[in-house]
Amino acid sequence: MKQKTLKGKIEFSGQGLHTGASVSLEICPADPDSGILFCRMDLDPSLRVRARVENVRQDELRQTALVVGEGVVRTIEHLMAAFHGLGIDNAVVQVSGDELPGMDGSAIDFVQAIQKIGLVEQNAERKWIDITEPIYVDRGDQSIIALPADHLFISYTLSYKHEDLKDQYLSLRILPEIFERELAPARTFCLKQEAEYLLAQGYGQGANLKNTLVFERNMPIENELRFQDEACRHKMMDLIGDLFLAGFVRGHIIAARSGHSLNLELVRKLTMKNEPEIKPVPKELGVREIQKIIPHRFPFLFVDRIENFEPGLRATGFKQVTMNDHFFQGHFPGHPVMPGVLIIEAMAQVGGVIMLGEPENRDKIAYLMSIDSAKFRNPVMPGDELRMEVEVTKKRSRTGQCIGRAYVGDKLACEAEVKFAVVDK
Repeated sequence: MKQKTLKGKIEFSGQGLHTGASVSLEICPADPDSGILFCRMDLDPSLRVRARVENVRQDELRQTALVVGEGVVRTIEHLMAAFHGLGIDNAVVQVSGDELPGMDGSAIDFVQAIQKIGLVEQNAERKWIDITEPIYVDRGDQSIIALPADHLFISYTLSYKHEDLKDQYLSLRILPEIFERELAPARTFCLKQEAEYLLAQGYGQGANLKNTLVFERNMPIENELRFQDEACRHKMMDLIGDLFLAGFVRGHIIAARSGHSLNLELVRKLTMKNEPEIKPVPKELGVREIQKIIPHRFPFLFVDRIENFEPGLRATGFKQVTMNDHFFQGHFPGHPVMPGVLIIEAMAQVGGVIMLGEPENRDKIAYLMSIDSAKFRNPVMPGDELRMEVEVTKKRSRTGQCIGRAYVGDKLACEAEVKFAVVDK
């Protein structure tokens, strides 16, 4: 199955269900293999964070929140459910505040807008997480079991053990048309006795009796049900949204009384089970190991070995400068001096190894974006050993900045700051 993204941009605005703050939202198409990327436009428009369980804020309750740089985006589960349920692999979610708009308390507004704009297939295959053996998470009276299956099925038992909300059960195969019809319209809910407590704890500041079902005697106050088991269906929708923090899942998920915390515990198990094994990077790298990390080859590989290698932090690179280096044929042939731009390139290659040596950046490319504060202090000549000490000074999910100094013996030959963009091949 091919990956999919949106055909165009979609815009929303409204209040956050929990914060009550006004917020605007844009959902834009994204390149293949991007995943779902979140961006806080009001903080750092250049920073995009992938919606993955490792980026989830751990101390949030009653909703799922994603850490984005110095900020957070709360209540992402309804939109994530729409992406998962409709089969959208790649999108950029641009938010102007710290919570997504709550809309009517369900995912139906997101779904209808996505269906209206349409989807487009991309030239990349969808990646699946297949349940191959039973996986359990259990907290006494709360549990989730994931079993092997050819498609995604969700079975959910809701049991508040309270007279205001009777037990409910539903099991569905999740297909786009079934998700849209059976789950997307189900609204968020709470019991009447919970409502005052949640407000006192700072939750539900944007909630009202129209966008939140407040149950008393098994019926919503001043509202009407869309389904007799709407509360159960909403829990299933939340689970589908949280599951998408791992990716597209094929399996039968059987949940009893689970919420976001338990959902995320299952997602962590799924993610750990499906992550490829990555061997530790050695502290010293020879040419063959260097070539496994960066794409440079003769005659443009200017690093012979690397020592003191700490992926994502620092490394020391070495190049043995000889008269056989090709650039000496035309660069001051009567007085051979290594070109200064190639010294900077050599330092940048060490920086590229540092950036791409991190597990999450394997099989990517580091493009040089800028060079600043470059200074040349002493010449580098045939017979010299160039030692390059490079350290990362700033790092974000898709960019990195390094400072490098190149020495011959104890003499400083060159220093510069370089900035990289880390991109997929």
